[in-house]
Amino acid sequence: QVQLVESGGGLVQPGESLTLSCGDSSFTLDYYAIAWFRQAPGKEREGVSCISAVQGGHHGPTYYAESVKGRFTVSRDNGKNQVYLQMNSLKPEDTAVYYCATDLNRSNCQGRVVASWYDYWGRGTQVTVSS
Repeated sequence: QVQLVESGGGLVQPGESLTLSCGDSSFTLDYYAIAWFRQAPGKEREGVSCISAVQGGHHGPTYYAESVKGRFTVSRDNGKNQVYLQMNSLKPEDTAVYYCATDLNRSNCQGRVVASWYDYWGRGTQVTVSS
């Protein structure tokens, strides 16, 4: 049973950083692509980033939306069974609920983040960027 849990959200000022975590207590994340999405009030869910399954001891290809490229970094800690989204230089427009998602049939991000590709979702964590 896949039960993803996000954590690490909060209220920060513009320019500050946050690190979100995505984990599962009983499901090994190593073998699957893990995607990050966000949804702001009144807006559609947006694909933010993705990290492919572990290959040869290293994570596979990653993907970033243009809006976060250069500011966000996705990574894995296989020993802790966690995936992280390091978010730097945060902007007010980054304010949203952030979700992680996975699918048992997907090990590679394939250069995109498409919500319909993922069957298992966490409940989300709120990120608010405001002065």
